[in-house]
Amino acid sequence: MGIVKELFGVLPENKKVYLFTVKNRNGMTIKISNFGAALVSLMVPDKYGRFDDIVLGYDNLQGYIDGKFFFGATIGRNANRIRNSRIKINDQIYSLTKNEGENQLHGGIKGFDKVLWSSKTYTDNEENQCIELSYLSRDGEEGYPGNLSARIIYTLSDDNKFKIDYFAISDKDTIVNMTNHSYFNLSGHSSGSILKHQVMINSDKFTANDESSIPTGEIKSVEDTPMDFRELTTVGKNISSNYDQIIYGHGYDHNWILNKKDNDLGMAAKVFDPYSRRVMEVYTTKPGVQFYSGNYINESQNCKDNACYAKNNALCLETQYFPDAINHDNFKSPVLKAGDEYKHMTIYKFSVI
Repeated sequence: MGIVKELFGVLPENKKVYLFTVKNRNGMTIKISNFGAALVSLMVPDKYGRFDDIVLGYDNLQGYIDGKFFFGATIGRNANRIRNSRIKINDQIYSLTKNEGENQLHGGIKGFDKVLWSSKTYTDNEENQCIELSYLSRDGEEGYPGNLSARIIYTLSDDNKFKIDYFAISDKDTIVNMTNHSYFNLSGHSSGSILKHQVMINSDKFTANDESSIPTGEIKSVEDTPMDFRELTTVGKNISSNYDQIIYGHGYDHNWILNKKDNDLGMAAKVFDPYSRRVMEVYTTKPGVQFYSGNYINESQNCKDNACYAKNNALCLETQYFPDAINHDNFKSPVLKAGDEYKHMTIYKFSVI
């Protein structure tokens, strides 16, 4: 049905930022900004045919420039945390920028979420509308080796699937672990708590964290713990338990190991909102998913519709390699060899029941 391109704002260096709007035949609509390659809006119908924007975000570009919560952003080069901001590749140690104490979170001080991406739009072979964004991350940026050419394709199809394809190639061995950091509230972005949402995660095991929310390397079973989401479970059921992992994260902020074969597209999670009756299913080729229950949300500036976002007002399901994977031999490696292609896919599918 065509892609609408409009000016979203102008950066201090006088570069224009655009907002791209795509609507499918069912009325489902996405808005993508090429600043941070961010998902700004996602309009989805509820059981009664009413459309709501179900992702947290800002009304204007300034919100995304100033924002500290990564609303809707593409995260790179590396999603999640790296202990002591140090990585070792081919026996060489690289010091990364620190932006969470001694650690690095979500790619550093100026990660992929704070840069301007090049953009183009087109229709694919299945008549779906696509937005392609690309960015060249220079050798040494945020401490990472290699000139990395990153590319993302957002696709909206008429079966209410929102797909993100990730690609990257580097001229040096490096690490790449991109994800999308959308915050979802299936009742609507300004509707308050998600503690009554129900979540299923297709996983029997998770990576245990220490007090700084970084994996220790230990892999634990979810059996008989508050981490068991193998069936749809209300988010608030165990979020105040005295289980050490819940205490460390002030709620859920953990990586689950998905029950699927490496690099195969498989189900990661499902979310159900009893109020709107919306269902979101998440599929990915990545080995893990970070479930974050919005424990630190505190934003009232530039939010959409003059909303104020607070703790537990949304949840994230970030498909990824495991956190700090480069520093754990028993985790799947995030190293991308020079000349090889990084290629992953995540799909969000929406329905009602």
